[in-house]
This record gives sequence, C-alpha cells and structure tokens, in this order.
Amino acid sequence: MASESDETWETLIEDLRPRLRKLVVAERVLDHIHFIEAEKKEQIRQKAKSESNAAAVELLVTAVLQRPHSLGWFTAFVDALQNAGCEYAADCVQVNLPDPEVEAENDYCVRLIQLLSPSLVTMKTADVCDQCYSAGLFSSEDSEIIKAETTNKGSICGARELLRSIVRGRPGWFSKFLRILQDTEHQYLYELTGGSPHCDKPGSPEKLPSPKDEPKGSEVVTEESPAAAESCDISMTEDAESTDLYEGASTESTQLPNSLEPSQPAAAAAAARGPENADIVLRDYQMDVARPALEGKNIIICLPTGSGKTRVAVYITKKHLDHRRAEGQSGKVVVLVNKVPLVEQHYAAEFLPFLKQNYKVERVSGDCQLKISFTEIVKKNDVIICTAQILENYLERSNTGEDEGVNLSDLTLIVIDECHHTQKGGVYNHIMMRYLKQKHKNTRLKKEQKEPVSLPQILGLTASPGVGGATKMEKAVEHILQICANLDASRIMTGSLGEYKKEPRKKTLTVEDRKEDPFGDVIKKIMNAIHTHAELSPTCDLGSQNYEQWVVQKQVKAATDEDHKVRVCAEHLRLYNEGLNLCNTIRMRDAFSFLSNSHEEEIKKKTSPDQEQKILITETERFLFNLFRENKAELQRLAENPAYENDSLSKLQSKILHEFSTREEARGIIFTKTRRSAIALSQWIQENPKFADIGVKASHVIGGGDQSVVKPMTSAERNDVLNKFRNGEVNLLTATTVAEEGLDIPACNFVIRYGLVTNEIAMIQAEGRGRAGDSTYTLVEVKNSGVAGKEYVNEYRKDMMHKAIDKIKTLIQADYDKQILEFQMQAILEEKVRITKKKHKDMRTEKPSDMRFSCRGCSLFACTGEDIQIIANVHRVNVTSEFSELFNRTENTSLQERLLDGETSGFIACKNCGQRWGSMMVYRGIECPCLHVKNFVVTCNGKKIGKCARWNELAVKFSPFDYAEHAKRVAESSDDEETT
Repeated sequence: MASESDETWETLIEDLRPRLRKLVVAERVLDHIHFIEAEKKEQIRQKAKSESNAAAVELLVTAVLQRPHSLGWFTAFVDALQNAGCEYAADCVQVNLPDPEVEAENDYCVRLIQLLSPSLVTMKTADVCDQCYSAGLFSSEDSEIIKAETTNKGSICGARELLRSIVRGRPGWFSKFLRILQDTEHQYLYELTGGSPHCDKPGSPEKLPSPKDEPKGSEVVTEESPAAAESCDISMTEDAESTDLYEGASTESTQLPNSLEPSQPAAAAAAARGPENADIVLRDYQMDVARPALEGKNIIICLPTGSGKTRVAVYITKKHLDHRRAEGQSGKVVVLVNKVPLVEQHYAAEFLPFLKQNYKVERVSGDCQLKISFTEIVKKNDVIICTAQILENYLERSNTGEDEGVNLSDLTLIVIDECHHTQKGGVYNHIMMRYLKQKHKNTRLKKEQKEPVSLPQILGLTASPGVGGATKMEKAVEHILQICANLDASRIMTGSLGEYKKEPRKKTLTVEDRKEDPFGDVIKKIMNAIHTHAELSPTCDLGSQNYEQWVVQKQVKAATDEDHKVRVCAEHLRLYNEGLNLCNTIRMRDAFSFLSNSHEEEIKKKTSPDQEQKILITETERFLFNLFRENKAELQRLAENPAYENDSLSKLQSKILHEFSTREEARGIIFTKTRRSAIALSQWIQENPKFADIGVKASHVIGGGDQSVVKPMTSAERNDVLNKFRNGEVNLLTATTVAEEGLDIPACNFVIRYGLVTNEIAMIQAEGRGRAGDSTYTLVEVKNSGVAGKEYVNEYRKDMMHKAIDKIKTLIQADYDKQILEFQMQAILEEKVRITKKKHKDMRTEKPSDMRFSCRGCSLFACTGEDIQIIANVHRVNVTSEFSELFNRTENTSLQERLLDGETSGFIACKNCGQRWGSMMVYRGIECPCLHVKNFVVTCNGKKIGKCARWNELAVKFSPFDYAEHAKRVAESSDDEETT
C-alpha cells in the first residue's frame, strides 16, 4: 500500500505530465534511472525510435508511477532528471516553479523561437553551440549531439537540435541566447528575435520581448501566419526535421493562450528591413505573359530558365488572393512541384518572403512525416507548396471516401511547376484528368440547369514543353497542343526577354580513341572467356548500350528457364560491361575499384554470417571467381598507369582549369549519367592538386531514390551541399539529372554535360542552370555515348519546338479551342477505357495458393502466395516458421544508419546459394522478413512468369498482416525460450 507522501508525489507527477512531455528527453533519463525493469526500458526506447520522444516520455512517466514503489523512488527520479540534463523538469517535479509572469514570458519566448526557427536555422551552428555551452544553456551531452548532427547532416539540422536543447532549459535562457546571437555576428537574427537594433555594445540595456508589449487588434502584424503557429510542431520541410523545438517528432501541438499570440513589433521591424518586404515588381515581358492569368484564365507560361517564371507565379498568386479577399471570398492556392528539393526552394526563396505579411504560407513534401493531415494544412493556410503526389493521394482519399481528403473544389488556383510533365502516366496528368472529367460533368450539369462544381484556375510553368520525339512540325504542334489540353490552357504565353535574354556560349569537345587500351582489353578478354564458358555469342560491341540490352535479355530468359549457368554468367557480364563504360568515363582506378568491390560482394553472398552454414558454390561460380582473381593483379597494375586514361577526362580537366583560371569567381555544374560517375568525378577533382591550386572546391549531388545499388543521398545531405554551393563553400558540383530542373543558383556561370545527352527538354534545363550573364555550356564526349550526334538532334528539336509554339499562337482562338476540346474528349475516353481494363484485370485476380515462389539463384522452393501477407498495402512479408528456416540474415549497416520510413535491420538471403531475397524489416517492434519479388522466379498455375520486377505486376491479392496474431506467437515463443 502506497504511503501518503507517495500518493502526493504521484498526483504531482501526474499533473505535470503534459509539461514533462516537453522538458524531458526519455532516453537520457533511462540511463540514470534504476528502479525501472530492463524490459520496460527497452519498450520506452523502442517507443522513442518508432514514434516520438513525447510518446516515450508518456510511457516513462507511467512506468515511474507504477506501484508498488521501491524505497526512495521519487528522489531517484529527480536525480535522474538532473543527471540527464533535464534540470528545469527536475525543478518542476520538486515544485520549484518560477513566478507565473516569468513562466508566461518563458512560454512566450519558446513560442517565438518556434515561429522564427526557419530563419534561425541559418545560423553558424558551430559558433553558437560553443557559446551556448559556455553560457550553460545546455549540457556537454547536448553539445556533443549538436556537433554530431552538424557533422553528419549539416548545419541546419544541427541548428534545429540546438534550438530544441536551449528551450528545455530553465527560464532566463532567452536573454543569454540573444546576446550570443549578437556576439557571434548574427545581427539580423538578433534583431529578428527581439534584440534592439541600437543595442550594439555588451552591457547596453535591452528590453526583452514580452506578451504585455504586444499590439492589439488591427495593430498586430504577425511574423508568421496563425495557422503556421497552430501547427508549429508539424514538419513540412523536405529533410523531415520538425520545427517543434520541444519535440523532434511530437504528435501534439503546443499552443499559447490567445493573449500570447506570437507577434511582436521588433521581429516585424527586422523583417521589414529585409528584402522579403519589397513589393513584387515584374519586368515588361513578365507582365505580358501574366496578363491572361490575372484575368482568371488558365494559361501556360513558357519562359527560358532563369527568366523569373516563379516570380511571375508569386505575383499572380498574390493578385488572385487579393482579388478574392476584396470580393469577400477566401482563396486557396496549391503550388505543385515534381521534386522534393523544389518545395523548400519555392517556399523559402519566393512564396514565403513575398506573401507572408498578408497570407498563410506552408510547405509539405513526401520527405516529411506529417503530424496532422494534409486536409487540415489546406484548411488552415492560404498557399500550400507541395509535391504533386501528396495532393493526388488526398484527392483519391476524398474520391474513395475512405478518409477525409481534399477536393478540387476546395482550391481556387493550382500552380504547376515544370508543367511539361503533364503527360500520360505522370502524377500531374492524374490530377488534371480529375479536373477535365469534372469540367465535362459541369457542362452536362449546366445543360440540366444544375449548379456546377467549382474548379480552380490552372497556371502551368515551363521552360520547354518539348516536341515529344517528333520529327515533323505537325507532330510537334500536336504534342504541345496535347499538353495545353491536359492543362486546360486557353493560351500558351511566351515573351521576348530583350535585354534580359541570356544565351550561354555553347561548345562541344570531341575526344579521340585511346591508341592503347590494355585495361579495357583485359576486361574484354575476361568477358570473352565467360561467353565461351556459357556458350553465348554476342552480336554487338562489348561496352555498348546494345550489348547491355542483349545480356539483360539473356539473364531474364535464363532465370525463367532455370538455366543457372547462363544466368550467373549474364550477371557477371553486366558487371564487366559496366566496368568498360566506367573506364571510358572516369579513372581506370575507379572502374577497377567497382569491379573489385562487386567481386567481394559476390564472395560475401557465398559466406553465411556465422560461418557454419555451407552455401552452395556451383562450378560456374567457381570459374567466375577464379577468372577475376587470375586477372586482378594485372588490372590493378594497369589502372595505376595514367598513360592509358581516357581522353574525356583530359578534355574535362582542361575545361575546368580554363573556367577557373579565366573567371574572377567561377562556379559550375558537371552533369553526368550515373551516381557512381558523379561521386567518382567529385573524388577525382578533390584529389587532383592542379584543381586545388586554383581554388576548385568540389562536391557531388545525386538522387534520393533506392533504384540504384549506389547509396542515395538523403534530403538533408543534398540540401547541405546545395546550400554550400549557393554560398560559395563549394564552387563545383558533379551531379546526376536530379539537379537539372529547378536548381536555382544565380552565380552559376558554367555548365558541363559529361557524356550525357537525353532529350531537348533536359538540354534546355541544363543550359538554364548557368544563370550568370557570361555563362558557358559545354558538352564533353565520352566513348560509345554518341552525345555529339544526339545534341545536334536536340538543337534541331529545340528550334522546332519554338516554331511549333509560334504556329499555335497564330491559331484563331475558336480553332484553338476546338482542337483542345477534341484532345480533352479523347483523353477522357482513353481514361475510361484504362479504368475498365483495370477493373477487368482486378477481377481476374489469381488465388494466392496458385502462386509459387522459387529462389532466382538456385530454384529452391521458398513459399506459396498463401504464406505471404501484406503490411500497409506496400510490404509483402512471410513470417512463417518454415520460411525462416530457408534464409540467412546479414546486417546492413548503411540501411541502419539511414533509418528510413520502416527500420530495416538487415538483408535476408537464400541459405542454399546466397541469392538475396529481401530485407528484414522492423514493424511495430516485430522483425518481419520482407520479400522483394525481383529475387524470385514466380510460377502461376504451373506457368512461369518471365520477369517480375514489382509486386503490383502480379494479379494476386495477399491477405493483410495480422499483427496481433503474430505478436502473440512471438511472445509465446519468447516465453518458451525463457522456461527452457
């Protein structure tokens, strides 16, 4: 039975539970608390990882209050809080609370920091961190975590962690933090946060912001919108970092009383001095293309990259909202982008600075973990910048009625960036198809004298609609008209830039074949030996794209036919073909490193984690391993001889040296085909002393998807590099096509496409990355790439595109409208046919029991479809005990470091042959083997399916994962192990 003092302390802690959720860091406290059982501690830690710190603190407090109590439990809890650096929380638990006015002012200061965090995270984190630690604003452990976050993820992520740390401190931290901002030369942030612009000397009197100082009623000018304030714990940033300073992943909002609305004159005054308060002034050509949109018409604005399309869109957005507000109506604008990095760029550089004084602006991307629904965000804000897939998902939710979603009728203007992607199969087109179908229904409703459903105005932005592969003017015109129809555009607007026109100087650097290529000859010798062993006769040149296609076909056919000799040979031939391409693109040593690492990975597949399980090595595999070993030393020796390097690298080196030696401040981008070459080129530049001597500082930018075997970049990593490029810390980027569209660096003055040419749209986009007036665009040839010829074709298509647009603009409006309507009706009919086919396909669903899955590596039977369950309609798992006996598990450190959506703790691979089958995924605390269908040969009713890369290619519905049932089995299994 609890004592009276125990009950008093329990009541106190229970009352303080909401506050403790903000002030306590659960995992740190667990290190210093000893009366909670180890199992319960682990549950709390898992809660922190899988959900949030707030959820973990909730569980921690419940564990602390659980009876019976051990002797001295309350004192031990207080000591744990103090030792964990949660001193303010310890004060609260001991009822050592500040005066109500001091407490209210502290809450206000926390709220202010939350609202201003988008600006504050631009601080020089390392300098501020050292000063804050010296001033006692946080512990040494906090300091170490902030520095690690800064090192691993960049200065912005470190700044967020720093802000979270200081607001957990005792009242009084705010004045110290203000002084530190001033001492570390952050004058703008100092004034923005409430510091006096005239307080330049240490010790000068300064008045801290206070809730009492706030203007009332119409005097209030908010630094950020009320809706943004209400959802300030919601992460809308692309790098999935929360702006809630108490909680990096909080599930609840922290709100102030109405009397403490987050608005202060000092912050507004500081903001007013910044460029973001300037009116939007358009150039003549910008105003010309904007005019129809200002009249409420749907249009496409087609202006060259760097000519200010986005600024025009901001202007149109503002006038649209102003007009609706003047008429007593609300406006709702959604700005759609096709790449995550563009969300933050449009938000921070364009829409927020010009609109935040009068309107609520928010951003959302697929990288962030939404803490409230997108529906709520749309309701509470005037302008929402988001990736198109998010809007499409919520339009579908509303359509199916399964959840509260968003309707097109909720919106009044949709801005579509890079609108040339509004074509079949694209997410932009899915959204616009909903629009066109509703527009068609509205026509019928009007005829029936019924109220039509309101639809938003559409504004498309592009630098290049392209010609869709057309070779004749007629087809080019048709392609562009189709895009206009898809966007329901009444006109496509172009303008003459006049004095503002920037045309980069273009040049193509051709290369000569190596006089000798002994490194490539050795690789070809190995490949020919494999051809002989597998009895294969290629009909095209080794190292070519045609050879790659040929060998892929052989690999797929062999896997289907269970011809493992040819299949494994084809896999190795693909690696050697990649090696040949690499030695024509980057250094031979990089190509050798790729082949050597690939060989090591194949060897690892044949080694079980515990070294006890014997994995089958076939005679063919033994032959392939020995073949590389026999030639490895010679390849390594040749790779170190610079005399045999490719001419492309030599030409690239000369071009880079020329740009940096002839410009006062050079800043450029090198576009290349693969992630591997982007990374290797960056390393080559960093290691080359000739580049260092003239101040070249290189880094790479690659995509974030998992389609490649090369580890992708996280958004935080990518943004950190791009920010360094913008501020000059990095002056040369090597990048894949991820940086072609939308990357806005005004100081970039040269672009090089290194062995990379796709279509005329990509060419125009790449040219446009050079924003400076004296920019250059250079194409460097690479052997077997054929880029010079492709570039000539693209120049022809670019010229054809401009002529096609001019031809469309000469059409009489009635003729134009008629053609647009025909394209739209055709598109609607095709969509109906597609939906009908899909319904029929769904009706032909196969029984799971008829599906058999065998190892692609050795044909070992793995399971039937009945053994597979589906989690969240995405992950296919097999948790049967029989299946667990068939695979080995290996740890995957790279995935563990990244910890993406679902925690992935390792790989699973066939015990018999080492073929990878999938990954081990942690779902709500339970490990589940997650299968990747591409690693299996699938048989349906006795018929083999040749190639299956994705689960949705199979017409089968798996049963949903029964979490409760499996969790029960896991628990029973654990109990059995404990009793034995």
